[in-house]
Amino acid sequence: MEEHEREATPRLSTGGLWQGRSQHVLRESGSVSEGEEESAGANPVTQEGDLHTQYIAIQRNSRYYRSMRLPNRGKRKTSREAMHVQHATGLLYQEYRDKSTREEIETRRLQDSQTDPEETSPSEETPSEAEHTSTTENKAPPQINLLRNSNSRFNLWQDLPEVQNSGVLSILQPDEIKLQEAMFELVTSEASYYKSLNLLVSHFMENERLKKILHQSEAHILFSNVLDVMAVSERFLLDLEQRVEENIVISDVCDIVYQHTVNHFSVYITYVSNQTYQERTYKQLLQDKPAFREVISQLELDPKCKGLSFSSFLILPFQRITRLKLLVQNILKKVEEKSDRESTALDAHKELETVVKACNEGVRKMSRTEQMISIQKKLEFKIKSVPIISHSRWLLKQGELQQMNGPKTSRTLRTKKLFREIYLFLFNDLLVICRQIPGDKYQVFDSAPRGLLRVEELEDQGQSLANVFILRLLENADDREASYMLKASSQSEMKRWMISLAPNRRTKFVSFTSRLVDCPQIQCVHPYVAQQPDELSLELADVLNILDKTDDGWIFGERLHDQERGWFPSSMGEEILNPKIRAQNLKECFRVHKSDDSQRRKLGSRNRQ
Repeated sequence: MEEHEREATPRLSTGGLWQGRSQHVLRESGSVSEGEEESAGANPVTQEGDLHTQYIAIQRNSRYYRSMRLPNRGKRKTSREAMHVQHATGLLYQEYRDKSTREEIETRRLQDSQTDPEETSPSEETPSEAEHTSTTENKAPPQINLLRNSNSRFNLWQDLPEVQNSGVLSILQPDEIKLQEAMFELVTSEASYYKSLNLLVSHFMENERLKKILHQSEAHILFSNVLDVMAVSERFLLDLEQRVEENIVISDVCDIVYQHTVNHFSVYITYVSNQTYQERTYKQLLQDKPAFREVISQLELDPKCKGLSFSSFLILPFQRITRLKLLVQNILKKVEEKSDRESTALDAHKELETVVKACNEGVRKMSRTEQMISIQKKLEFKIKSVPIISHSRWLLKQGELQQMNGPKTSRTLRTKKLFREIYLFLFNDLLVICRQIPGDKYQVFDSAPRGLLRVEELEDQGQSLANVFILRLLENADDREASYMLKASSQSEMKRWMISLAPNRRTKFVSFTSRLVDCPQIQCVHPYVAQQPDELSLELADVLNILDKTDDGWIFGERLHDQERGWFPSSMGEEILNPKIRAQNLKECFRVHKSDDSQRRKLGSRNRQ
């Protein structure tokens, strides 16, 4: 297996050191001997004022790197010997994730409040960093406060005794230290994740009382293939930790991420695809088995769980695979452009994105199939029947609207009988228009392919005609053009229907794939779980482009890291007001997705303007 993995990434040495490339580090004049400079192939370059600071290029075989290697770098450890990162991490993954995202939110708030963001790098630099970098006389590296917590043993890379004692912090450039922290965060977060997985298995799954209560099939649905997931995490953590121990200065971690994603991370797809049945089984067990409910409550009260619920442990694998993609994105934003490490990070990100999409599709497929069967049973066709159930069809939106009665000339009438209720089922490729009938049934009286729908908003003509829009079917069930004047209950509901019915219709603002350099943005400060198919679930610290907004408190947004779109309450986020921070977010987004040819072409056209 190791030979296969080495062949898969020929750009990187088996020792994990840089090849065919120089890494710039900062040193004070005279701190490296001439012989060392010659062995490193370095060219003394820039002097900065009276400080006599020089930049040199350190090659992978330089005496400096040989001196930085740890004594036991060549020895492969067993799993028990190599888990000291896990034991050194005092946080469960749920705690780590919460601290990390909240710190990210606070960092963006600080950046957004600065009058001149160019003085501070928008990639997670805080005011304390600006002090260090502006006072070069101190020769101290920037303190990157990502996850600092004085009450836990969760350390930064620069907090490691080996790093502090090595003198490397006075040599590396600030940007390289930030990159080291980003790579080290991926390692320590995996250790925290493994610790939580281990607790899920040892404390809950292997509990003898719980085993006696659960039927074998119930236990299988509840815990799925979590043992496989934990084994993959352990193997992944072993390789990451070995890389960290090879050299005080971490060469790369994205090559390891790539290898494990390609070869082992399919176990996540299996686990996450079971999520629908897992949630349903858990709720059913809580309702039907008081003994199960009692045992789970007692286990949750154990100090090991630190007040965290059983369900927070069950959802760990899905949270981790999505977070891992974001951690690789963070590394990608910090590596040198057009370097080997950028190429490796892009490869790792692409493979992780494939796994995350497969996980999402697995969850959706399970729920969509059941939903389509349920809808099919409720429909009665007054017109020619249309087959509803299809593997390529899913529900986008459903709900009640009011249809205007009579000819268009009667639009100015002010009467309560002007409108009558209709019910719409909008699928990704089909619109079905119904009227509700007794028995929780719906009578279908018209339909049209979604691609043949057009919408038009009416100007406000008074209270009774507020939130009214025209829906045109270019070819309906009778092969004719038809128009419906529809009234929604609110402005947000009207806009949500219009965007769902005609997705290519221009929104108030544009998406990140457009040529516009700036666009309103918002960052999520409260998590949100989607309640409707056209809504978007949000995680803390998500950054989104605002595509549209309503006066009654809803936003239609596009998340930058995965381009998912949907509606969410405006109270869930804080708008990013600094245009330079917004531009930096867009720039980083394009860089992360530049492996996509179409995105690259659009970025190029934008740069040419």
